[in-house]
Amino acid sequence: MTVQDSPPIRDASTIILLRRHAGSSSVLMGMRGAKAVFMPSKYVFPGGAVDIADASAPLARPLDEVSRRRLLEEPRDGLTPDPHAIAAAALRELAEETGLLVGAEQEQGPRSDWPGYAETGLSPDASKLHYVFRAITPPGRPRRFDARFFVMDADAISGDPDDFGRACDELSHLHWVPLAEARALNLPFITEVVLAETAELTGSVAHHDPLPVPDTVPFFDNRGSAPRFAQII
Repeated sequence: MTVQDSPPIRDASTIILLRRHAGSSSVLMGMRGAKAVFMPSKYVFPGGAVDIADASAPLARPLDEVSRRRLLEEPRDGLTPDPHAIAAAALRELAEETGLLVGAEQEQGPRSDWPGYAETGLSPDASKLHYVFRAITPPGRPRRFDARFFVMDADAISGDPDDFGRACDELSHLHWVPLAEARALNLPFITEVVLAETAELTGSVAHHDPLPVPDTVPFFDNRGSAPRFAQII
């Protein structure tokens, strides 16, 4: 399949949710179904495609300015990325696939009507996200995404981080995997790369300190027939 014959590239968002303790960290992962069109039977982070409605989704707090600026870099085919929509999609997908909420009280404007958030009176809080990685699916795949990966500390979760009772059935075997053991799972290649980058980013940071903002955002660019690797500053 040529680049011209490949399906269109869709924006997508993914959350690397870290649960940090003294001397160890774990990451939330789940397994995609065996009949899934995209990455069947693979362990992945919560995430998915950006929806049109994400652009107008109420957020209690916005994305940090560094992440927002970096999301605007390297636009695809002249399209201007929407940092608000990309961040909102990450939090929506987290809520849908795991049942976990990251929210705060909405001080002004409409409140979120997403399931889970609507019942609690909270709206998604994007200020806890840090943009750390980007990858575009290569040509020849049944679906292609321009995926932005965000890291977030599990301390930001509103509620019990072990309660997956509201999760949909898109991901099975949801559990917290020790970061040192996660790469032994059946993973997509890009997930292995992101896990290695995450371990390097957080490895020297004490568990009680805030997650660091990366110096640059690695970018696996597969828009064309030849792969390209870049660093977004």
